Amino acid sequence: MEDQVRDQITIEDENGEVRDYSVEALFDMEDHSYALLTSNEDTLLMRVEEEEDEQYLVGITDPEERESILSAYEIAVEANPADD
Repeated sequence: MEDQVRDQITIEDENGEVRDYSVEALFDMEDHSYALLTSNEDTLLMRVEEEEDEQYLVGITDPEERESILSAYEIAVEANPADD
């Protein structure tokens, strides 16, 4: 089995720390686009925003919104598993 090469992204947090993440998934839900990012230390769920033909990532601060989106994503993945 071959290792899949994932897109990489570098994010600077509010404390100025820079970390590299792999883009695990991009998906749309409730009129928004989201990115699921992983690193060795953690997993982030971020909303993809667009402004004047540019895209940027916004952190989701509402824990209920985050849980709702992750739950819906997990249900969708279970219903349509990716091919190995």
